Amino acid sequence: MQDFLAAIGLVFVIEGLIYGGFPGLARKLASEVLSMPENALRIGGLAAIAVGVAVVWLVRG
Repeated sequence: MQDFLAAIGLVFVIEGLIYGGFPGLARKLASEVLSMPENALRIGGLAAIAVGVAVVWLVRG
């Protein structure tokens, strides 16, 4: 459970860096996401999940 909470904390740090450090880029990325087709978002999300699982597996395994 501690590892899960640490991972959630890191997600907040990364999100905060993007919104706090580069607000213009965050707005541009948000508008780009709105114009993307749903399938492209789904494929990108699934790819991110696969990469995330692979990184955790390599680090923890």
